[in-house]
Amino acid sequence: MSDIEKVKQLREATGAGFKDCNLAVKESGGDLDKAVEILRVKGISKASKKMSRDAKEGVIATSGDTNKISIIEVNCETDFVAKNDDFVSFAKELSELNNQNDSDLDKLNKSNMSNDQTVEDNLVSLISKMGEKITVGKVKTFNQSGTKNFNYLHTIVKDNLSKLSVIVSLETSDNSDAVNVFGKQLSMHIAASNPLALSSDLIDKDILKKEQDLVAEELKSSGKTDEIVQKISVGKMNKFMEDNALLTQAWVMEPKKKVQDIVKELSISDLKIKDFYRIKIGE
Repeated sequence: MSDIEKVKQLREATGAGFKDCNLAVKESGGDLDKAVEILRVKGISKASKKMSRDAKEGVIATSGDTNKISIIEVNCETDFVAKNDDFVSFAKELSELNNQNDSDLDKLNKSNMSNDQTVEDNLVSLISKMGEKITVGKVKTFNQSGTKNFNYLHTIVKDNLSKLSVIVSLETSDNSDAVNVFGKQLSMHIAASNPLALSSDLIDKDILKKEQDLVAEELKSSGKTDEIVQKISVGKMNKFMEDNALLTQAWVMEPKKKVQDIVKELSISDLKIKDFYRIKIGE
């Protein structure tokens, strides 16, 4: 087999560029197995150099069904790579594996993909091939008995890949169309309204502290008495919590009502919003 044929075979086997494959064939003395190992080591080296860069593009991949559903963020540097066939194939297969592994990143990274290589090794190869930093970001799986899961994808890239994805878990034994419609609409509401927590008491205390500081700074030079400032501050904080807690948000389909009002109107005794998760690329 000529060196050119070996380079061609090495490219097909590894997906690496012509220049890298040509150098690896020469360095290995024509031994393809050694050439593959050389490319693997160089790929790791290239990947490590790229990991200091920003990766704020990519896709959110969603897999599963009403019984079990998972969401995973796969980041890259440019939207061009996010639409690349190799990146898309990797993200789709990774999404299925993530669902199987219940969003356990340690298990996921050690899992074998369809080419019998681990997720970690495939990620290194993809970084080397794409020439960009590629990372796995946020992950979440809902898999609880007595619940039904729903999802909504916004700005779809391809199939189950999007730029924004929401998964919602409803606790209920009811299988009516009303529950299914509400689950889908609630997913859309969360995509649009971006709540911070299910209820106001569950909003992160650090977020509340930052908002309180902003309010205090805003009112500092207002010239109002301390008593009035305190009342305004309390009012602003209550409004902030109301607007950012899912249950008390204005329902996007009917803004005069709150989400909790819609739940009550459904008159399903055991219906409860159990959990939700929203990921948007770049946030």
